[in-house]
Amino acid sequence: MESQAHSIIEEPAGAPPRHVAIIMDGNGRWAKREGKIRAAGHRQGAEAVREAIEGALQNGVEYLTLYAFSSENWNRPEEEVRDLMGLLKLYLNREVKTMHKQNVRLRVIGRKDRLSSDIQQMITKAEEHTKDNTRLTLVIALSYGSRDEIIDAAKALAQEVEAGALKVDEIDEDRFTAFLSTKGLPDPDMIIRTSGEQRLSNFLLWQAAYSEFLFLDILWPDFTKETFAEAVSEYQGRDRRYGLRP
Repeated sequence: MESQAHSIIEEPAGAPPRHVAIIMDGNGRWAKREGKIRAAGHRQGAEAVREAIEGALQNGVEYLTLYAFSSENWNRPEEEVRDLMGLLKLYLNREVKTMHKQNVRLRVIGRKDRLSSDIQQMITKAEEHTKDNTRLTLVIALSYGSRDEIIDAAKALAQEVEAGALKVDEIDEDRFTAFLSTKGLPDPDMIIRTSGEQRLSNFLLWQAAYSEFLFLDILWPDFTKETFAEAVSEYQGRDRRYGLRP
């Protein structure tokens, strides 16, 4: 049973993170370093996604959220966006059967209405095909921006108040969380960002309130399941306090 996103549950010391979220950064720089076009970096980044999934499965992680395409990424050059959407379609076509065999459930969050109709149909089909899988929930953030998500939740709550279905003083964390796209998911225990950058970039702003952060100097295409295991080990050595004790 999935817990509400904001819930704070203190896990036993040394336990692996229940939910890991990753900002996959560095595809373009990897391509430049290797003397290749940016599309090659994105393709290699897709290989790193497989590594991350394998790492999650091997280390007892229940939820893995990947920041694949932000709402701001629509402003990238048209050719690059087209390449990314083509890679997404290829990935969905090729990987869903494998995910299903691995008992992985797929869930996509973000403003999917901005995606092409064929990609929307592929996502719906993949989510339906894997909905009963229980070993790992893979959450892909596509056309996602946390500020948009928070604004959408606020608007939905306002509409309920306006309709008389909700009183203002009934709005609390549980109620607000229920209107986020991550409804039903636990908050990320750890957020990893590759490429050496140290910022959230409009990713899971509400949900990251008590997340542990890990910033890695490696570029995303160089990420491996061994990298994932090292990140889990780093997390297990931390003391999560949630502001509850000195």
